[in-house]
Amino acid sequence: MSDYIEICEKAARAGGAVVQDWIGRFDVKEKAPADLVTEADFASQQAVRRIILDVFPDHCVLGEEEDDDDDDGDAASDFRWIVDPLDGTINYVHRVPFYAVSLALEHAGKLVAGVVYDPNNGECFSAVAGGGAALAGQPIRVSGATEMSAALAAVGFPPGASHDSPDLALFNEVMPKCQAIRRTGSCALNLCYMAAGRFDVFWSFGAKIWDVAAGVLILEEAGGTITAPDGGPFQLEKAHFLAAATGQLHGELQRLAGKALPSRGE
Repeated sequence: MSDYIEICEKAARAGGAVVQDWIGRFDVKEKAPADLVTEADFASQQAVRRIILDVFPDHCVLGEEEDDDDDDGDAASDFRWIVDPLDGTINYVHRVPFYAVSLALEHAGKLVAGVVYDPNNGECFSAVAGGGAALAGQPIRVSGATEMSAALAAVGFPPGASHDSPDLALFNEVMPKCQAIRRTGSCALNLCYMAAGRFDVFWSFGAKIWDVAAGVLILEEAGGTITAPDGGPFQLEKAHFLAAATGQLHGELQRLAGKALPSRGE
């Protein structure tokens, strides 16, 4: 396991260095309305993939940015690396310093290692299944918040969110009941900030697998609670979730979600 987390961190840091190197010299394309991609995204993903496959050529790599020229490794492998080479691209394009490289390793359907690297602050969040979560090698833990009135919440809206978005419906329900809500633009960092006790509540009905794979493991290893929006087990492939620092706070968030979305079955 030490080999896996070492390569995970090495690859994430390499991706972060590439992202920083591209600042001020990238072109922007729109994958979908309000969903941007840059050369930095692709270059970071290539750097991450190269490091992984140089060491583990028989592993599979799943990246957010598809490229026909990339080698994805062995698709039949029990080991799958899940990479978001630049989580927070819109922030990056507008030079808002809140974005990260997210990388996780899944073995036989279970997350076993994860790293989220913030190249602006040099913060590296990491976790190994059963081994706890850390920031810069030091253990981290979620806050002890048990009531929404004491919570700082985070929300992630999908690109092009509409007025009837479930994220917005729950936002309107939570907003008057918590201390404040933040929308940062990086799902991976939101999960890590929860793990470090900076945020207390977070939800997203529009996240993708690469947005959350590393952050979910880091949050769970830090003691956080995360489920599917209906309260069932969190599903990595679908990636939509309700998350909270404690079980009591999660129960309150789930109750508010049921009130905000009574007939959606999310």
